[in-house]
Amino acid sequence: MRLCKEIQIPRTKIAVAVSTALLVLAAGCSGSREPAADADTGRVETPPANVTQQLEDEKVTNVEERLANQPTREMLVTTRKHEADVIRQRAAYDMDRAAMAHLSMAPASTAPCCPQDLRLPSAALDRENYEHLAENPVRLTSEHPVSTFSIDVDTGSYSNVRRLLNAGTMPREDAVRIEELINYFDYDYPVPDSTDTPFSVSTEIAPAPWNTDRLLLQIGIKGYEVPAEDRKPANLVFLVDVSGSMNSPDKLPLLKNALKMLSRQMTAEDRVSLVVYAGASGVVLEPTAGSDYAKIGRALDNLSAGGSTNGASGIRLAYDMAEQGFIEGGINRLILATDGDFNVGTVDFEALIDIVEREREGGTSLTTLGFGTGNYNDQLMERLADAGNGNHAYIDSLNEARKVLVDQVGSTLQTIAKDVKIQVEFNPGVVAEYRLIGYENRMLRREDFNNDKIDAGEIGAGHTVTALYELSLVDGDSRLVDPLRYGGARPVKGESSAELAYVRLRHKAPGGPGDDEGSRLIEQAVLRDDVVDLDAAGTELRFAAAVAAFGQLLKGGDYVGDYSWADVIALASAAKGADPHGYRGEFLGLARLADSLALNGAHSEALERQANR
Repeated sequence: MRLCKEIQIPRTKIAVAVSTALLVLAAGCSGSREPAADADTGRVETPPANVTQQLEDEKVTNVEERLANQPTREMLVTTRKHEADVIRQRAAYDMDRAAMAHLSMAPASTAPCCPQDLRLPSAALDRENYEHLAENPVRLTSEHPVSTFSIDVDTGSYSNVRRLLNAGTMPREDAVRIEELINYFDYDYPVPDSTDTPFSVSTEIAPAPWNTDRLLLQIGIKGYEVPAEDRKPANLVFLVDVSGSMNSPDKLPLLKNALKMLSRQMTAEDRVSLVVYAGASGVVLEPTAGSDYAKIGRALDNLSAGGSTNGASGIRLAYDMAEQGFIEGGINRLILATDGDFNVGTVDFEALIDIVEREREGGTSLTTLGFGTGNYNDQLMERLADAGNGNHAYIDSLNEARKVLVDQVGSTLQTIAKDVKIQVEFNPGVVAEYRLIGYENRMLRREDFNNDKIDAGEIGAGHTVTALYELSLVDGDSRLVDPLRYGGARPVKGESSAELAYVRLRHKAPGGPGDDEGSRLIEQAVLRDDVVDLDAAGTELRFAAAVAAFGQLLKGGDYVGDYSWADVIALASAAKGADPHGYRGEFLGLARLADSLALNGAHSEALERQANR
């Protein structure tokens, strides 16, 4: 009893403090308390009067009576528990008061709760980078009778779009380059007989599937196919990104397997080097005979990812290796394999492109292979390949790696014509307006066509290139631009009235450094009598038209009217033709997938609009 008497008074005070803290917290949770401190004076507010009165009543009538009736040991246990509770509750209460005081000092517009636009931890951060390009507009032939552009053999946009669709995501419009979708596929154009005529040019014209009152002009180019045994010896430098951003299964592991596939296509006459870069760069493999597969394979197997990304440092070192192993008269090429996420060193895109442009004059070209998701820099990868007289591919699977680096190794590595430009002059007396589908980042000025100093695209052995123009005739009913009241088409004389357009093509031989050989010119007229019904058109035009419609729908469908995904699927199915590798059949699957995703997206938007009413 003595122990009980010694602790009775302090324990009573503790119990009162516990009740005080709990009642104040209860009042705060019910929304009845004011902020703990005034924003201007800092004065702490006292609890509301009803809480104070309730505490006094509790002290007088309940607390001492409850404590007096408890056994001694039980009272000790209880009071210790109360002490711990008081500490915890008091700390929570003080933190709550501080938070409320901070909110009271914030601007009136600040929400008292968490922002609604915070990214959930499970939501992937998308840092992919694409160049924004507006679609080519409709041109009046009377004002702009000539269209000039550089050819493009890149295919990276198609495999990247495939990756996004297979992941259940409709691609951004800027990720879709229609010419790369079209040129992903081989077309059965006439094949030239020798490198003396490096490629053939063919044309076909029929009604446009999405508007039969307009015409679709197809210009097709087929490069000479160099037999494997006649391929020039190659000096290849693999420039591999091993930074921390490459540490995922769809990046460095896939990259290593892809380059192993390519190395297996090399011979004893070829040379292979391996340079890596992360925060710093280094040489992993000096120029090595292409037939030493084991040594090359071991060098690739030993690569691992980690660190930041100094891409510029790696590019400079790789060009040094290319110079060390340079083969006069052969193929000298850097193969840059990365996600393009350069973040240290020279990160200015234009400065990187300047490096590549300077080095191409020495006879070393650059091919870029893109990998990965989430931080993929498509814009940089495509521009580096263009500046380096090379090509760009996106590797989303081992099947794509095999397509680019095994099945098409000749066209990927060996250039048969460089600075290839196309110029089309439309007859203003017959054609009212036209629109080039795709090639937005390949447009040239009219005077660039005859200027051999202006860089343009390269064609590899066996490459096919397709360009599509949509035309509206003067006597047609589908013109998008009203004719001028006070102007008209220039008069057309003689036989030229039968011509729709005149196609010119310039190219240079793929000579080495210092080769000043001028360009060669190929010309061909497109006649009005060449127009055939769509059903009578070849499968190559109809399939290319289906892919073009697919790409236009992905970009918003501004020029295809009511043409639907179902129409794309029907046209492509009827025009699939020979498909030895299954690429055209795969396209049909992607079109069906895009149809489903677009339908889901439209349904979600409709529900959102309905909920917001």
